[in-house]
Amino acid sequence: MLTTIYVVDAFTNQPFTGNPAGVCVLPGPAEEQWMQHVAAEMNLSETAFLYPQEDGYSLRWFTPTTEVDLCGHATLSSAHILWERGHCSPEHSIQFHTKSGLLTASRQGNWIELDFPAEKPEEVHAYPEQLIAALDVQPLYVGQNRLDYVIEVESEQTVRELNPNYSVLEQVTARGILVTSRSSGKYDFVSRCFFPAVGIPEDPVTGSAHCGLAPYWQTKLGKDHFSAYQASKRGGELQLEVRGDRVLILGQALTTLKSELLY
Repeated sequence: MLTTIYVVDAFTNQPFTGNPAGVCVLPGPAEEQWMQHVAAEMNLSETAFLYPQEDGYSLRWFTPTTEVDLCGHATLSSAHILWERGHCSPEHSIQFHTKSGLLTASRQGNWIELDFPAEKPEEVHAYPEQLIAALDVQPLYVGQNRLDYVIEVESEQTVRELNPNYSVLEQVTARGILVTSRSSGKYDFVSRCFFPAVGIPEDPVTGSAHCGLAPYWQTKLGKDHFSAYQASKRGGELQLEVRGDRVLILGQALTTLKSELLY
C-alpha cells in the first residue's frame, strides 16, 4: 500500500521559508526502524509520524539520525495536514499523545495554536568550555533546562552574525543551544537555534525551543505575551504566551509537497 507523505513549511505564510517538516499520516503503528529510514530519506530537520487513536493521534518525531522527545514545527505541520486534508474538523482541537505528554493544537483564524509544556531554564555558572568557544561570544546569561542551553547575547546583530564551529559545538551534551537577544525591530526577541548533537547543525524555526525562550524572556521583561523571530536563513515568526506551566505557541503553515512512499 502506498503511503502519502507531505512537506509543510511551518511558522510562515510564504513558501520556501520557515521550517519544512515531513508529515506521514498512517493507519496504525509503524516499525521504528522504518520511520527512522524514512526520516533519513526525507533529510529534513524532523519528520512526524502519526496515526489515529480514540481520543486523538499518536505522534512521534524523527530527525535524520534519531528520535526526539519534543518538536514544535512538526507538530504544527501535523495539525495543518490533519485539518487541510479533512482528517479532522477545523472547528475542533486535536490532541497528540507524545513522549512529552499530551499536546494540543487548535485553530485561531489563520494561525495554529500549540499548547506545550514550559521548560524554564535555570542559570548555570559551570558549563562546558566548548559551548562558548564554539560560538565565540561574550554571554550575558547562560541557562539550561532539561533539553537545551539558553544563551543571551548583547544584540540582534550578534545573533544574526553567529558562525558557530559545529565540530566543537556537537561536543556539548545537550539537545540544543539557543542563542537569543532583545530585538532591535518589531519583535520582542530574536533567536537562532543549533542542534548538532541530534544531526541538525542549525534549525530554521524551532517551536519547542520557545518552551524555554518564552519563560526566560517572561522573567527578563516582566510580560507574558511575545512576538518572536528566529533569524535563520529561512526565518520564521512566532506569537507566544506563557500561561503558568504551559507555553502557547502560535504559527502559520502551508503545504509545499505531496508524494507517495513506495517502500
